[in-house]
Amino acid sequence: MYHTYSFENLEVYKLARSLRVEIRTLTKDYPREERYELTNQLRRAADRISTNIAEGSGRASNFDQAHFTNISFASALEVIDHLNASLDLAYISKETYKLTRIKMDEVINKLNSLYKFQIRNVGTLKTKVKNG
Repeated sequence: MYHTYSFENLEVYKLARSLRVEIRTLTKDYPREERYELTNQLRRAADRISTNIAEGSGRASNFDQAHFTNISFASALEVIDHLNASLDLAYISKETYKLTRIKMDEVINKLNSLYKFQIRNVGTLKTKVKNG
């Protein structure tokens, strides 16, 4: 058996993982000339959402954790910009855009809630270890 880390139980992390797979599937149909440009940028931005949630969870300070959540938030906004470009260039349909945007909005809202929780939570791992 293996250990499950706390970030793996976060709904926002699970959604970001699912979105990562969806973005990779979506970009398989992009033109070949976009392989190292928009396709790569969109995939990497989607990857960074869950990656920064995971990395931030390893930080002892809530403010450090919040910093990585903020980076995830920024990466999610970058995904939206790349989706806008994909729609403008007719690489995706309006329906695909709409469905993906709804999922992105859910991720962004959950990242925002997580960030607020991390900023407001006064008890940090460091203080818990010292006082425990």
